[in-house]
Amino acid sequence: MITTTADLAKACDQLAKSDFVTVDTEFIRETTFWPELCLIQVAGPEGEYIVDPLAKGIDLAPFFALMADANIIKVFHAARQDLEIIYNLGKVIPHPLFDTQVAAMVCGFGDSVSYDQLVQKIKGVQIDKTSRFTDWRRRPLSDKQLDYAIADVTHLRDVYLALKEELEREGRSHWLADEMKILESPETYDMHPDDAWQRMKLRVRKPIEFAILQQVAAWREREARERNQPRGRILKDDAIFEIAQQQPKDAEALGKLRTIPRGWERSAQAQGLMAAIDAALALPKEELPRLPKQRHSPEGAASAAELLKVLLKRVCEKHGVAPKVIASSDDLDRIAAEGEEADVPALHGWRRELFGDLALKLLDGGVALRFIDRKIEAVEL
Repeated sequence: MITTTADLAKACDQLAKSDFVTVDTEFIRETTFWPELCLIQVAGPEGEYIVDPLAKGIDLAPFFALMADANIIKVFHAARQDLEIIYNLGKVIPHPLFDTQVAAMVCGFGDSVSYDQLVQKIKGVQIDKTSRFTDWRRRPLSDKQLDYAIADVTHLRDVYLALKEELEREGRSHWLADEMKILESPETYDMHPDDAWQRMKLRVRKPIEFAILQQVAAWREREARERNQPRGRILKDDAIFEIAQQQPKDAEALGKLRTIPRGWERSAQAQGLMAAIDAALALPKEELPRLPKQRHSPEGAASAAELLKVLLKRVCEKHGVAPKVIASSDDLDRIAAEGEEADVPALHGWRRELFGDLALKLLDGGVALRFIDRKIEAVEL
């Protein structure tokens, strides 16, 4: 393992000569808000390294510089959490990016295929997963644990090259590029505390309840970040909804709520919560936030969505694409209800060419579905 800044700089200088590098991280986040980075694995076409970010005095700046080098493709599998860690610690988002899980969906390997499944399908290698639940903070790590860790980037080289070749052969490289734009956006990883309510399913009916929900969710987000604790340890979602509905005006009323632990209302933390509630209650009526409009599906939309699911499955089977990468169930519901007005990915770019236009024709009566020779077919009328 690399445990010094000097050795890390040498490794990154060597890796910087490559066209691509494969990257993975091991981290722990069960008891913290911010993931604790415990291990970095990185490999080039020749050579692979394990970096110990917990080593005393090590500076990860050479690694972050490598991640920022626009001349090198950074290859991850299911990149989102790895990218969140790199962005939070180094304030850099690896670019250009290649996520093999997304590429595999575009190439027809199924929805959210796992790394070990992909290695098995492409290389015919079975990965030993017995070290999967290692506490990566512990030192020293065994040879078996290190072998497991490095396998996450060594096999990834061959997986990347195979998927890249297939994307180029099928003319689908630009499909992947559209997906990578989302992963490369800072907004994906840096949600403002005032927007924290968007993570929650709305169970409020009045503007004042919505205002309290927003203020309390923002307070919890700030507390969780400052204390480095999971959101649920600060305050559970059910408690936020109960507070929004009951609107406690003092600590005594707060303590009577079912979701508040006994005696917690007298803590210093509860004072901050009450300040957030008071801020919402003090808003003039005309400044209260408007509740998001609920979509009301027209008659027949549910049946239309069922037909769209059948069409989507047929299109994906025909073109060898995972359904999830084209449209979610919610997207299909919106297309069924709103038609052309639905602002969903399936009605933009390559997804529209592949599925969206056909879906709209189906809703407009221009396409029929038929079952023939044990297969579903879409027939233009």
